[in-house]
Amino acid sequence: MDNYHARIETKLQAAFAPVSLKVIDQSDQHAGHAGAREGGQTHFMVVMVSEAFVAKGRVERQRMVYRTLDSELEERVHALSLKLRTPDEEAAKA
Repeated sequence: MDNYHARIETKLQAAFAPVSLKVIDQSDQHAGHAGAREGGQTHFMVVMVSEAFVAKGRVERQRMVYRTLDSELEERVHALSLKLRTPDEEAAKA
């Protein structure tokens, strides 16, 4: 089976050159739920800070990520939880 965690991380790094990126496999928390599969790699949380999100709204940012991960979403990934911020937004949060 493909390593979807690594694929997601590689694609997001290439597309967004993030200042920070965390890809967290949360599949174990969804066992028995819709979309869960044997072997996991179906539910992920992405926390990313990137200049690419400057002047983009929340929905546009999400669409950018969904387009980047289109094949992973079609093949196996059932759910993505996204926390997408600009460097300024991240600094203001601290």
